[in-house]
Amino acid sequence: MTQSLACRRNTTSSTLSLWVLALSLPLPALAEFRPLDDGALSGVTGQAGVTIELETKLSIDRFSWIDEGSLNVNGLRLSGQNDTVLDNMKLTIDIAGDGEVLEHGFSEIARRADAGLLDPTNPDVADALAKYSVAGSFGKQFDSGDLVMHLGATDYGDPTSLDDYLQAVDFELAVDSVTSSGSEGSATLFSDILLQGHIGPTDLVVRNGGSSTRTLANGNEVSGSELQVDTHFEITNGSLNWDAADVILLFNFAAVGIEGLQIHNRRGDDTLGHFGMASATAKLSRGTSAASGNEGLSVHDVEFRADIDMPVFKMGGTSIGSVQFTDFAITNTTMMVYGH
Repeated sequence: MTQSLACRRNTTSSTLSLWVLALSLPLPALAEFRPLDDGALSGVTGQAGVTIELETKLSIDRFSWIDEGSLNVNGLRLSGQNDTVLDNMKLTIDIAGDGEVLEHGFSEIARRADAGLLDPTNPDVADALAKYSVAGSFGKQFDSGDLVMHLGATDYGDPTSLDDYLQAVDFELAVDSVTSSGSEGSATLFSDILLQGHIGPTDLVVRNGGSSTRTLANGNEVSGSELQVDTHFEITNGSLNWDAADVILLFNFAAVGIEGLQIHNRRGDDTLGHFGMASATAKLSRGTSAASGNEGLSVHDVEFRADIDMPVFKMGGTSIGSVQFTDFAITNTTMMVYGH
């Protein structure tokens, strides 16, 4: 049975993230839910799943992490560009059957190329066609019980246009400031953050690994049941003031101003399969540190790939020219997060 939900909201929310909102269902619908045993579940495997059409605006006056002092994110807003409604988003949710092929990544591009709507000699299109063509379907193959969530667009425009596909969902993220405070006073880390761009295909997969575990290269033991995040995006215009903060705990960019920021993947030797968009992937699960023996949240198999352009780079309010990164890549990154 195919189900379809339409969520249309024009009011701001100070408490719900987009993913929580996307997964929300009305209370009357929840009242009709009944628990299913294994036998009943086997009878619904391979059914169509749920589609949610989503539009929203999110605003948070202040988000604070309080310890001995506090870290505050002030005046956060997520919307469409120019403070419009963030819309034209479609979230599909499926529980996979054994070996079922479900939509993932750029599988829609592969489907169009197979139908003759896109040029298969385009290197990115050819890569998508090879990567997402599986057993006569288009997507990625999953195991029984995997929860698969794919975020795309409700309307991609002209099916023969790659630009329409890649620019179907636009967004704007604004933050007034990021500050820290304590007994010695307060300091501003970042201010006047504005990022505009497009959201590409984004996937959240909860892998059903049961009680199995595996060992990472650094010796950490992690659960076989994990959340896998895979997203493509681009920043077409961004600006911020970097008042006092470190990058990867190594580089301090205090008193830096950036204008015209762009984050993409259109040059260098690492563009294939990304359609000009930056990409980020990560896996999250319960884990145990080999170094300390502490249990916590393991964030592993992290990758970020992009080209970064900063055409106006200011130090102390004065432009020192432009800064570019080509084939910027973060790989082989693992984090174990726990309290102390």
